[in-house]
Amino acid sequence: MPPRSPSPSSSSLPPSRSPSPSSSPSPSSSRAALVAVLRAAGCVFAEDEAELILGAARTPDEAAAMAERRAAGLPLEHVVGWAEFHGLRITVEPGVFVPRRRTEFLVDQALAAVPHASVVVDLCCGSGAVGAALAASLGPVELHAADIDPAAVRCARRNVADYGGHVYAGDLFAALPGRLRGGIDLLAANVPYVPSGEVPLLPTEARDHEPLTALDGGGDGLDVLRRVAAEAPHWLAPGGCLLVETSERQAPAAVEAFTRGGLTVRLADDEERYAHVVVGTRVR
Repeated sequence: MPPRSPSPSSSSLPPSRSPSPSSSPSPSSSRAALVAVLRAAGCVFAEDEAELILGAARTPDEAAAMAERRAAGLPLEHVVGWAEFHGLRITVEPGVFVPRRRTEFLVDQALAAVPHASVVVDLCCGSGAVGAALAASLGPVELHAADIDPAAVRCARRNVADYGGHVYAGDLFAALPGRLRGGIDLLAANVPYVPSGEVPLLPTEARDHEPLTALDGGGDGLDVLRRVAAEAPHWLAPGGCLLVETSERQAPAAVEAFTRGGLTVRLADDEERYAHVVVGTRVR
């Protein structure tokens, strides 16, 4: 997501009057009103957000209500109901983790690492954005996804349905069918990696509107990553790859966790998106 200035806890649109049939607000006046509300709430990209809200709303009243929710601090993606990710429009429901644009780098690295993958797993899938993007680029694949959060599972099922994907509720590998053990070509795990002590410092949009399980990675932020790295070699096919997003500061410890799991490791980064991905391969 693009950075935004913090929004105040509440805001409201200017008082409205019921227009007569001949005095309905013009599109330009509606847009101006939305921009004013969003700008007053501290939205840095008020003009762009107003356009997205107008595109998603069915009526001016609905657009006004959506602007109110956005001004009150709800993530824009939750307001309009979707997020753009790797060229796809991903459905994002309230309470579900919003896919970040930097995570597109994980998808790119996965496609480069295993361009002919046939069995793909999106672990800690959230909305299922990563799995959907991989399936859309790879062509026909056997796609599986899992998350511990029931709301995320419901949302992911909508996003991977067009690719024949299967989504499971549960804790990491325990959620997956046992038959996948030793047969996964591509395992993408966008694990939570914010250290517990830093969660209160996150932007309000994330802290108040996204599930803690998608953000909090434990004391140093790597608790879930270590669990995934330790168990992944038992689930990967020979030559299969595990890819996990992390931060620059955490990268050395993440690489160490992959190495302890017996994977051949490399670190990839993208300075423009400030993205860091650890890629581990099970030796054939």
